Parts: sequence; structure tokens; C-alpha cells
Amino acid sequence: MRDFDSLIPEWFKTFIQVGNDLIWSQYLIGLLLTAGFFFTISSKFVQIRWIPEMFRALTEKPETLDSGEKGISPFQAFAISAGSRVGTGNIAGVATAIVLGGPGAVFWMWVIAIIGAASAFIEATLAQVYKVHDKEGGFRGGPAYYMTKGLNQRWLGIVFAVLITITFAFVFNTVQSNTIAESLNTQYQVSPVITGIVLAVITGIVIFGGVRSIAKLSSAIVPIMAIIYIVMVLGILLFHFDQIIPMITTIIKSAFGFEQATGGAVGFAVLQGIKRGLFSNEAGMGSAPNAAATAAVSHPVKQGLIQSLGVFFDTILVCTATAIMILLYSGLEFGENAAQGVAVTQTALNEHLGSAGGIFLSVAITLFAFSSVIGNYYYGQANIEFLSKNKGILFVFRCLVVVLVFVGAVIKTETVWSTADVFMGLMAIVNIVAIIGLSNIAFAVMKDYQRQRKEGKRPIFRPENLEINLFGIECWGEQSQNKKEYDQH
Repeated sequence: MRDFDSLIPEWFKTFIQVGNDLIWSQYLIGLLLTAGFFFTISSKFVQIRWIPEMFRALTEKPETLDSGEKGISPFQAFAISAGSRVGTGNIAGVATAIVLGGPGAVFWMWVIAIIGAASAFIEATLAQVYKVHDKEGGFRGGPAYYMTKGLNQRWLGIVFAVLITITFAFVFNTVQSNTIAESLNTQYQVSPVITGIVLAVITGIVIFGGVRSIAKLSSAIVPIMAIIYIVMVLGILLFHFDQIIPMITTIIKSAFGFEQATGGAVGFAVLQGIKRGLFSNEAGMGSAPNAAATAAVSHPVKQGLIQSLGVFFDTILVCTATAIMILLYSGLEFGENAAQGVAVTQTALNEHLGSAGGIFLSVAITLFAFSSVIGNYYYGQANIEFLSKNKGILFVFRCLVVVLVFVGAVIKTETVWSTADVFMGLMAIVNIVAIIGLSNIAFAVMKDYQRQRKEGKRPIFRPENLEINLFGIECWGEQSQNKKEYDQH
């Protein structure tokens, strides 16, 4: 099934192994947690106290662009980022975290989601503040843009743009196609080669259609598949209602070492929970801001709130649903030698729902993962356009995405997950450092939004009204108007 894996050079495998050991030490975990707590406390728990405001912002209509067309709506931007968030991390990633880290890993996934939602708020707000106009009349932006314009460090923006392009468009997409291929091979004995070819062809058709087709596809698929998936798990819970409280108790006890389901230490549960939680919800990684920047809204904070909601949607809702289903499985085994990934979830579903469970998961994982492929591609495209305006480079990039979707389907699962962990960690380090440096701007923008809401106004962002001076703004207030007049002349 995975003969193609032998084509990967040994030096690359060694690099990935060493990189994982160095990056995923206590230092990166400490950085993620410290940053999350800093943003949470400094914003006075914005991710908790403004939950009602998140849902209100999600339903707003898009602003009208200069071209007279409607921009991408807040919901469509949410769907693009959710399309990347809700994928194999919620199904295969959660299973791997539980098998390797025990039930306690679920608790630490909750922790990284709750405090990480504050990081998501900061990075998405900054992405809106420093977004730019794209050639189609809409917007684009993300960490590479706020590093360049806000920190005045273009070199750092270039480093991040290269990292996110490699991580999402190439590495993470191999994870998604790998999971689809493994699921279809397990359930239907479909050859990974055939799966890879079909996925590559469909991906090529979609990504050459432009960002608006991506938005429409994601906004159509994500809500439907998420609702069906969650309803199915709720149905399973109804049949095991008496086991829910004991299971939650086991998760909490295992998280702190009071009840060890595996031979590993508490630190391993923390590591697995945070790694798989970060892969799933992407809070602080710097990926979701690329989608947040595309939304046409009247104030940057609206997208900050929506992206925080996305973290809760992903981890607290979808990941927890998967974890409950897996932990209720009577044949669950723990440790490095046990089955991992989507095979665990598929087996659990077969026990709960019969053969229909495995069939459903094959369909679900294909929808989840393919929507992630499309969302991941867009992150890469936005950053390729930051690095170069050359259409030839963009064309080559799209071709490479299609090729690597095929490659991911035919190589070993361990290889793609280990590679993803390395590049995910590098991205998080660069982005967290940047948003800490720009946090004073995000807090000032947040206060401006809060002030206008208290005055009963519809918040409209005008940088000139802030208490601090902002530079590098193109799409807001007087700076936007001055740029339009300059372009016209």
C-alpha cells in the first residue's frame, strides 16, 4: 500500500525526527500556553465574555467592495477557515492523541482551545487591520502582511509566507489525502493510487476556479458534514447516557495523573493533547488569519470574534464528539503499538452503529478532509501572492499542490504526520512572537469596538480615531481613501 514511501530520502526522515524532538519540547508548549494566558488576561477573557457577540457578528452581511460587488461574507470567511480546521485532526488526530496520551489528552485539547481562542482573536483582528486589496477587487492578508506592515519586518513576513505555503498547501494536504486513502482502503479496499489520482484531479478542477469558488464550496460542505457528524455522535451518547459522567471523570483524572490509562507520564498526555489540539484548531498558528483577512466587514474585531468561535466549534464541539465516541469503544487499546489514526475511529463506529458506522465515516472523512485540502490551498495561494505577483509561479504552485495531494495518498501515515508536526511547530513559533509584538494594536482596536458598541453604534473602524497611531494601513479610514486617490492619479 505504501511502497512509494521508499522513495523518500533517509536524510529527510532523519531531519523530521530530529526536528520533532527539538521543536516539540517544553519550550514551544510553554510559549503557546504563556501567549494564550497573556492574551486572555489582557483582553479580560474576550473569548468567553463576548460569545454572544461572536454569533451576532457571524450573521452580518458582507460590506460592498470598491468595485460595487459584495465581498466575502463573515460566514464565508469562517467557512474557509473551518474547512481547514475541521478535518482529519478532528477524527484521526483525536484518535492518535487518545491512543498515545491516554484519555487525559482530551482535557489538554480543551485547555489549548480555551486559551488559544484568545490567540485566535488577536491574530485574526490583526489580519483584518493590515489586509490589502487583491487583484479580484476583494481582500487578502495574514501574518506575512502584519509582520511586514505592522512590525516593519518584511524578512520575517517572507519567512512565514514560505513556512505556511509549505506547511498547509503541501504538508497538511498530504495528511488530508493520506487519511482519505487510508479510510477508503480500510473500508472498501480501494487502492491508494486510485484514490490519489481521483483526489488530485478534483483538487485541480477546484483550485483553478479562484477564491470565490473556494468560499462557495466550503460554505456549502462544512455546515452539512459537521451537523450530520455531531448528530450521529449525540445519537450514540443517548444509548450510553449512563457512561458519560464516568468517562468525563476518567478524562480529568488521567489529565493530572490520578488515573493512568497508559504507561506514559502526565507530560505525554499534555504533549499529545496540545499537539493534536493545535493541529485541529490552529489557534495561534497563523493560518486562519489568511481566511479572516478576506472578509468584508466594517470592523476588524468582528473577524477576531468569528475566528475565536471557530476554535470552540472545532475543538470543544467536533473534537469532543469524536473523543466521546472513541472512549466509549470497549476494545480501545493504548500505546505506541496500538492502532492509531482513522482506523481507531472507524472501528469504534462499527461497534456503535454496525457496518453503517464505518461506511458513514468513510464518506465523512472524505468530505472533512477534502474541504481541508481546499482551505489549505487558499492559505498557500494568499502567501504566494505576497511573495510574488508572477502568474507563472502561481501556476507552478497550483500544479505542485495537485501532485502532493496524490503523493500524500500513497506514502506512510507516520511520515506525513511527523512532517506536519515539524512545520506546524515552526509556523507557531514565528507567528506567536509576531502577535505578541503587535498585541498593543489589537487591544486598542478591541477597545474601539467596545466603545462603539456601548454607545449603541454599529462599529466602523477608523484608524485615525484610535488612541495610538497606526502605519501600513491600506483598507481602512483616511489611509484607504488616500490610497484610492493616489492610485487614480
